[in-house]
Amino acid sequence: MKRRLAFMGTPDFAVVILDALIAAGHDIAAVYCQPPREAGRGHKLQPSPVQRRAEEAGLMVRHPAKLSADDIRDFAALDLDAAVVAAYGLILPQAVLDAPRLGCLNVHGSLLPRWRGAAPIERALLAGDTETGITIMQMEAGLDTGPMLAMESVPITPSSTSAGLRHDLAALGGRMMIEVLDRLETLTPTPQPTEGVTYAKKILRSEGRIDWRRPAIELERQTRGLDSWFEVKGERIKLHAAVTAPGSGAPGTVLDAAPTIACGDGALRLTSLQRPGRSALDGATFLRGFALPPGTVLPVEG
Repeated sequence: MKRRLAFMGTPDFAVVILDALIAAGHDIAAVYCQPPREAGRGHKLQPSPVQRRAEEAGLMVRHPAKLSADDIRDFAALDLDAAVVAAYGLILPQAVLDAPRLGCLNVHGSLLPRWRGAAPIERALLAGDTETGITIMQMEAGLDTGPMLAMESVPITPSSTSAGLRHDLAALGGRMMIEVLDRLETLTPTPQPTEGVTYAKKILRSEGRIDWRRPAIELERQTRGLDSWFEVKGERIKLHAAVTAPGSGAPGTVLDAAPTIACGDGALRLTSLQRPGRSALDGATFLRGFALPPGTVLPVEG
C-alpha cells in the first residue's frame, strides 16, 4: 500500500531505510536530517549521508538544527499518513508525533527494551550480548519507550563488528518497515516489557582508548565495537582487530613478537594495527617497522 510519508534520519544506517521506502514506491513528501557539518582539513560544510541521497533522488530536504514552531507547522501541513524515523538525532516534540494520521514509526537497532538510546549496536557488542535485532516502534514522548509493532533478532557472533552489524540491521530494518507500512492498520502495538530495560548512552571518543588493565575479553570486544587506539612512543596507534590469547603479566607488557599484550586478565594478540598516516598492517609486519620488543610496557589509561 502506497503511503504519504516523511522520512527523518541522518547517517548511512538511515540511508538504507530511505532507499527501501523509495524502492517500495511510497510518496515521500519530505526528508528531514541534521544540518550540514564542518568536516575535513578545510572545515567545509558537508551534507549528511541522508541529505546527499535524498537530493540525488529529487526529494525535498529540510535540515533544521532544532524543530521550531514554524518547522512544526510546516511538518503538519504535509498531511502525512506516517513519518518513518531512523537515527534522526533530534527529539520529536509531541506536536510532531501527533501530526501524521498513523503516527511516527521508529526503526531501532536493538531488541527493546534492551539498549534504548543512542548507541544500541555498539553497547550490545561491548556488553558481550549474543543477539541483537531491529524493533519497529510506534513513537511516543519517552526515550524509545513506545509500543512495538514488529521485532526480529540477529545473532552476534565472535567475529561480529559494529560496522557489519550496522549494515545487516539497516537492511533488516528497511525490509521490516516496508512490511509494517503495508499492514499498519491491522497491527496491534505491544507495550514494551517493564523488565530488562537498559540504556545505550552515546559513545564518547575517549571510550576508544585501550586500557590494558581491563580484561582481555572486554578489550577484544572493544576492537570490534569502537574505533580503538593506544599510545606508545608519542604516537596514537589504531587497533583495528585483536584476539584473546594465552599469557599473563603486568598490564601493558609486550609478551612476544605477535605482538601479544598482557591485560588485567589474560592477554590480547594484536592482529591489525595502523600508525598515523600509514596503512593498516598485521601484527608481525607492523613490528618490523615499529619495534616493541618483549618486555616493553605500554602506557595504561590514567
